[in-house]
Amino acid sequence: MNTPEKSKPKPLFPLGQVLATPGALEALGKAEQSPDEFLARHHAGDWGDLCEEDIAENEYSLKHGLRLFSAYTLRDETKIWVITEHDRSATTLLLPEEY
Repeated sequence: MNTPEKSKPKPLFPLGQVLATPGALEALGKAEQSPDEFLARHHAGDWGDLCEEDIAENEYSLKHGLRLFSAYTLRDETKIWVITEHDRSATTLLLPEEY
């Protein structure tokens, strides 16, 4: 008997080329977390640690082809951002101070 696969959230938009800054890669390594975890959340519309106003802005941006922004906290309390460009050509993981 086949067991059903755990359902994955459906991607809401193209990520384009996925990039990460050296600082983001270092922080993810120190926290022993994968960029894929945060890319998957961002891709599915889980915007992370945003206020209601920023979440609403992302929902508007998703419908109108504008830039998408997510913010997450790593296990060691480091903040990391994920930004997808308005034209969906690229998605970048970076630290706030690298913006």
